[in-house]
Amino acid sequence: MKKTSRDDWRVIIEIAPRATHTRISALGFDLSDSDLDGEIDGAPFEVEIAPRRLGDFGGMISMSDSRVSRDVDGDYRKRCDAMLAELLRKPHVKSGRVTCKETHTCSYCGYGWEVLSADDAADVANCVDEHSVEGEPVCCEKAIAEFRSERGIPALAETGGAS
Repeated sequence: MKKTSRDDWRVIIEIAPRATHTRISALGFDLSDSDLDGEIDGAPFEVEIAPRRLGDFGGMISMSDSRVSRDVDGDYRKRCDAMLAELLRKPHVKSGRVTCKETHTCSYCGYGWEVLSADDAADVANCVDEHSVEGEPVCCEKAIAEFRSERGIPALAETGGAS
């Protein structure tokens, strides 16, 4: 059936400089001359932070994420949640969220996961047979067969159906 993978994890924070009169040094800029350490003024802005890879131990020591974690997605989520919690303690951080890119593929054929919408299922031209319903995968016969078996829908005819 549907296989979901997640990558490109990010922590996105919104900084509201006017509300807090944030000093430039508070954002981590090292300005040795105190005359240059002004206040940030302007509209709120977002900053995206990519977490360090799970398998990056610093220096020259690195390995794949799957070798250091049995739950790569869960460990990235925990790492990003911890980063966000720490950042939200800063007075100039207004809000934040954790995001990632999700990719859905069929575990049988490897193609992108797509299903019939209600409108698609109502149009006979989009259906593989008269038993096609909303939510049915459209990628391959094995995915359709599993979907129908789980829901008690009649199986595809031997001679017709998806490829």
